[in-house]
Amino acid sequence: MRYYIILLTALMTIVATADAKTITSSQSSANERLSDYIDPQIGSEGLGRVFIGPSAPFGMVRPGPDCTPSPNSGWLPMPERVDGFAQVHVSGTGGGPKYGNILIQPFSGNLTATKHHAHRLNEEIKPGYYSTTFEESGITTEITTTPRTTAYRISYPSDTPDKPNSLMIDAGFFLGENPVPDSREAQQFVGSEVQVVSDHEIAGYSRIRGGWNNGRAYTVYFHLSSDTPFSQVATWKGDSITNDPYQYDSGEKTGALVSFPPGSDTINVKIGISFISQLKAQRNLISESEGKDFETIHSELLDSWDDMMNRIKLHPSTPADMKRMFYTAFYHTLIMPSDRSGENPLWTDPGVPYYDDFYALWDTYRTSMPLLAIIAPERLCDIVNSLVNIGKRDGYMPDARSGNANGRTQGGSNAEVVIADACVKGIKSIDYEEALKMMLVDATIPPGGNEEAEGRGGLREYISLGYIPHGIPRAGNRTVEYSLCDFAIYQVAHQLGHDELADRYLKQSESWKNLWRDDYEHDGAKGFIMPRDAEGNWLDEIPFGKSKTHKPTFRYTPLTFEGPWYTPWWNMFFYEASSWEYSLSIPHDVDGLIEKCGGPKAFDQRLDTFFSKNYFNVNNEPSFLSPCLYHWIGRPDKTADTIRRIIEENYNDSPTGLPGNDDSGAMSSWLMFNLAGIYPNAGHDYYIIHSPLLRSTTFSVGEGKTFSIVADNLSDTNRHIIAATLNGKPYNLSTLRHSDIISGGELRLKMGPKPSGWGKRMHAN
Repeated sequence: MRYYIILLTALMTIVATADAKTITSSQSSANERLSDYIDPQIGSEGLGRVFIGPSAPFGMVRPGPDCTPSPNSGWLPMPERVDGFAQVHVSGTGGGPKYGNILIQPFSGNLTATKHHAHRLNEEIKPGYYSTTFEESGITTEITTTPRTTAYRISYPSDTPDKPNSLMIDAGFFLGENPVPDSREAQQFVGSEVQVVSDHEIAGYSRIRGGWNNGRAYTVYFHLSSDTPFSQVATWKGDSITNDPYQYDSGEKTGALVSFPPGSDTINVKIGISFISQLKAQRNLISESEGKDFETIHSELLDSWDDMMNRIKLHPSTPADMKRMFYTAFYHTLIMPSDRSGENPLWTDPGVPYYDDFYALWDTYRTSMPLLAIIAPERLCDIVNSLVNIGKRDGYMPDARSGNANGRTQGGSNAEVVIADACVKGIKSIDYEEALKMMLVDATIPPGGNEEAEGRGGLREYISLGYIPHGIPRAGNRTVEYSLCDFAIYQVAHQLGHDELADRYLKQSESWKNLWRDDYEHDGAKGFIMPRDAEGNWLDEIPFGKSKTHKPTFRYTPLTFEGPWYTPWWNMFFYEASSWEYSLSIPHDVDGLIEKCGGPKAFDQRLDTFFSKNYFNVNNEPSFLSPCLYHWIGRPDKTADTIRRIIEENYNDSPTGLPGNDDSGAMSSWLMFNLAGIYPNAGHDYYIIHSPLLRSTTFSVGEGKTFSIVADNLSDTNRHIIAATLNGKPYNLSTLRHSDIISGGELRLKMGPKPSGWGKRMHAN
C-alpha cells in the first residue's frame, strides 16, 4: 500500500509539475510581445539597405538619422557623421536616394552656423524607437513616431551653461544631392521656406525633384511644435543668417535656428508632416499627437506593430534567432508602400485610398503583396484600389512610384499581376471591371516617350512582332514579363466572364516563346531566351558602343551582362539578370517551359546546373520562384533541399543578414514564406508546399479563424515531407489553394529523413 501511495504521490507531482510548466509556457506565450523579436538592424548593412528608424505600419513618415546625404535610407554605421534627423525615408531600395526631407539637429552653442555635424558615441535601435548620444556635445536624441507625426525627446547636458541648448531646422536638406544639374537618379533642389509661427512653433516646406524615379517635384510641408518656448530665433537663406522670423521661397535653401532658456535640459519636439499644406501638417500633428507624451506615442506605436505581428504566430519553442529573422522580415514587409490617403496633392477623390512609394511592384508583386492577401486583405484591397485610381487619374498604373510620380518601369506593367492575384483570391471591395480597363490601357496604349516611367516600352513591336527586338532597352525581360502581365489580364477577364478577351490574352501570354532560341546550347542546357532583331534574326554578336565607323561587336551568351561596363543597366537586353535566370522565369507557363527545355529529365538536369554552378542569383527577384520549379517535375524534395541551403547560406539575424536590397520587403517576405513552408505563385490562387524550417506557423485569416502549418518531428535530419493531412484528412498534393487557407484549418506535415512519394502531383486536376 505504501508503494502505491508513494507512486501516486510521485505521479501527481510529475503531473502538477508538467501542468505548471504548461501553464507557465502558455502564460509566457500569451504575455509575449512579438515586437520584441523585431530587430531593425537586420539587413541594415551590406546590400539590404533597410530603414532602421521608427515607423508605423505603412506610415507616411519614417524619421531617422541622416549620415551624410549619400545613403538611400539615411543611416550608416558608426563612426560616420550625422548631419541630422530627417522625417521622410524609404527602406531597402537600390539606385539613387529619395527623400531625406526636413532635417533637424540639436546642438550646443550660438545661432551662428547652418551646419552642425556630429558623431555618435552610441545608439539604440529598437522597433518604434531610436536614440543616440553625440560624442562632441553629450546631447541625447530619442525618436518615435505616429503615422504622420514625429516625436523627439532631446536631452541636453546640464553642465554646459555657457553654451545655449539649440536646435537647427533645415528645410533645404535632402538625400542624393549632386552638383551636376539634372544628374540621373539624383535629387535636385527646387525650393524651400521657413517661418517662425510663434515662440514654440516653426512651419515651412521643402520642394525637391528627381531621385531614383527621376520624378517631378514633390513638396513636404512641416509644422514643428516644442513644449518649451524659444529664447532666441534666427533664420537663414543660402549662406546668410538673419533675425528675420521667416524666409520665403526664392529658390535658395532655407532653415531656422532656435535656442531654449537656460535650465531647459529636456525638450520635446513634435513635427507634423503633410504633402498637401502647412496647415494640414499642423492638423496631422494635432490629430495624432496632441496631449500625448513621448512614452504614450511610443507605446501606441508598439501596439500597432504587435497588432500586425500577432497575425502570424510561431511555435513557442522556435529558437530566438529564428523568431528574430521571421518577425523582422514581417516588419520590413509592412514598412512600405506609404499610406498617404488624404495626402494626395494632385487630385481629390474622397474615400479612395492613396498609396505612394511603390519601390517597386516588379519586386513586391511576387511575395509581399501575396502575403497581404493572407494576413491583411483589407490593406491589399486599399492598395489595389489606389493603383487603379492612380491609373485613372495619371494615365497609367505605376510599376514604381515615389514622390507622387510614376517611375521607373523595370520590366512588365506589374500592377496587372497584383490585381490578378487579388482577383483569383477573391479579395473583396475592388471594382475588377474598372481594374481590367486600366490593365488594358497598359497592354494596348504606348506611353509615348515616357516608357521609363510607366506603361509598356516597346509595346508596338511586342504586339506586331510578338516580341521586343534587340535595340529597345530591356527587350529580353520585357518580352518575358509582358507575357506574364498578359496572363494576368487573362485571369481577370476569365473571372469576369469576358471569354473572347481572355482567350486573346491567354494566347498572347505565350509571346515569351518568340524569343526562345531552341537550338542554343550552354553548359549542357538547350534553349534560352536570346536577342533577336526586328527582322527575326538571332543575334550571336551584339554591337559594342555607338560608333558608326568601326562598329565593334561582342559575343552574347546566356551569362552575358553587357552593363554597366558599356551601357546603363536600364538599356541592357535583360534587367539585373542573365538569360540563365530569365529563361527559367516563366511562372505562368512552367509546363510550357519544361517542354521547351526538352522534358522533365532535361529540366531536372538544367535546374541542378543552375543551382550548382551558382547561375541562380539569391539577391534578385527574377530568381525568386526558381527553387520551387522542381515541384513541376514531381521533386518537392529537391525544392526543400535547395531552399534550405539558400536560407542557411544567405540569411541570418545580423546587420548583414539580407543577401540583397530588401526592396520594400520583397527579400524579407520571400524568407517568411519559405520558412513557413509555402510559397505563392503570384497571379494564381495556389501556394507551393515544401518542407518548413519552422515547427509551426499559424496565420490569423480573419473572422476569428486561423490556419496552421505544423511540421511533426521536424529536425535537421527529418527535413523531408513524407506524408500530410489537411484538416485531418490525407493530403497528397504539393500545392494548397488560397481558399483552403482563409477557410481556416490545419496542414499537418509528417517529416522524415528521406523523401517519400508524397507531393508528386501539384494539383487535383
